[in-house]
Amino acid sequence: MGLPMAKNLLDAGYQVVGYNRSEAPVEELVEDGGEDGGSPAGVAERSDVVLLCLPDSPDVENVVLGESEEAEPVIDGLSKGMTLVDHSTISPTVTEGIAERLEEAGVAMLDAPISGGEEGAIEGTLSIMVGGREAVLDEQMDVLEVLGGTVTHCGPSGAGQTTKACNQIVVAAQMVGVSEALVFAQQAGADVEAVVEAISGGAAGCWTLDNRAPAMADGDFDPGFFAEYQYKDLRIATDAGEAFGAPMPQTALAHELYKTMVQNGMGRDDNSGVMQVIRMMAGDRED
Repeated sequence: MGLPMAKNLLDAGYQVVGYNRSEAPVEELVEDGGEDGGSPAGVAERSDVVLLCLPDSPDVENVVLGESEEAEPVIDGLSKGMTLVDHSTISPTVTEGIAERLEEAGVAMLDAPISGGEEGAIEGTLSIMVGGREAVLDEQMDVLEVLGGTVTHCGPSGAGQTTKACNQIVVAAQMVGVSEALVFAQQAGADVEAVVEAISGGAAGCWTLDNRAPAMADGDFDPGFFAEYQYKDLRIATDAGEAFGAPMPQTALAHELYKTMVQNGMGRDDNSGVMQVIRMMAGDRED
């Protein structure tokens, strides 16, 4: 996700300094006109605004604050008046804690998780859900509008992550529901392509039917968004639901289905690959 976002910033005329824990994306960024920051702190030292896109809460804590003895964390290169924008999907409470630490150093933070998958990152059409001070968002809006088709201020620090949890609750429900429908159609001997065309135009119409159903029906689960990340996001959602007393019966079921994917070696498949678990339950154990 981070590399195509960085390329879009380059195309828009921004100078981009990058760092990644594996070297290949940085090398590609440099080939396209970006610069190698050498470390998280090195990126911060040479930037006006720092954007992150990392897998999970511990990764963000480590890269930003050096919580696990990360060499040269971002905070070592930040200076008063800068802004950090975190596009990762992490715990709202962890976000609030990091924002407080940065505020003490005179640095503003926006939690700005994204939705839209790899396609959205490439096309610059991501949905960006932002928590933090609205005045800070206004200052960074030009940057964010390069990356996203929709940029929405959702409230104070942590609100962006809460909104992303809501997004993943709905996405997972779609993926599981479409998977059940397609396996049912296959088991019943129906023309699956015709089924998808027919129901997409009615009340069942949704993003998953429009963008994933044909590949799902063909058993194509090449990743746009890893199932293991969907599993992680649902863990964040269910943990938050427990903390806030919000019932999540459907999300808890989706969480267990994605856990099954990960435990069966499917974690690096697309999140639409949850259909494979439904197939297994139907007695189909195709590789």
